Amino acid sequence: MQRLCDDLAAEHADLDAIVADLDERSWEHPTPARGWAVRDQISHLGYFDRTAVLAVTEPVAFSATVAALLAGGVDPSVEPGRAMGPAELLAWWRDGRAQLLGVLRPLDPATRISWYGPPMGARSFATARLMETWAHGQDVADALQVVRSPTDRLRHVAHLGVRARPFSYLNRGLEPPAEPVSVILTAPSGETWEWDGGAPDSVSGPALDFCLVVTQRRHPADTALDIVGGRAVEWMEIAQAFAGPAGPGRPAGQVTGR
Repeated sequence: MQRLCDDLAAEHADLDAIVADLDERSWEHPTPARGWAVRDQISHLGYFDRTAVLAVTEPVAFSATVAALLAGGVDPSVEPGRAMGPAELLAWWRDGRAQLLGVLRPLDPATRISWYGPPMGARSFATARLMETWAHGQDVADALQVVRSPTDRLRHVAHLGVRARPFSYLNRGLEPPAEPVSVILTAPSGETWEWDGGAPDSVSGPALDFCLVVTQRRHPADTALDIVGGRAVEWMEIAQAFAGPAGPGRPAGQVTGR
């Protein structure tokens, strides 16, 4: 948990470096998520960092946030950021993520935590927060045309994406296939990461591209992934590493918010 939380803190810091010195106009810049500006992406992260703290420390209070999210209407995660100026929003986000790390670090990795999807062990829970920070950070980077240098922290995102394969089907009312799909990725460091090796259907290529697809930040056609076999193609079209309703994903050719 300590190493994982260190990686989560590093992911926070990388995104913080992108937004810390933005002028007020840049906070209003549209991102690839329809209707969301840069400020909304940071507000979303800050909101769910705080509800994650509640999920760990006050499960009953957390359940109320689930009801609010399911009620529809205005997304409660963007409301805080739209009521604050950039400096206040930045401080609010920093404070919330510090609280989150404070409650995650002492946890036994096997501790079960309720969330908006299925309950998760603490290790997977922390990994999900890292994935969300990285994915929404990508939206911000795309909007501002910032090219981020990928790191081997992507292994956390890739692992979650692989393990969420059954959820990607169930979340759409589909039966998860029994046949495995082999995933073989090249890490930013040059290492090879592999899951379910030997399966005839496979996804291989840069770890960055796989992570962009399973977080629905890129369409598979806009990546260098080699996708072989019907099950692999089917999965990459619906892959979803995050909790919540099935997302529409990015259409082919949409990369930035400009």
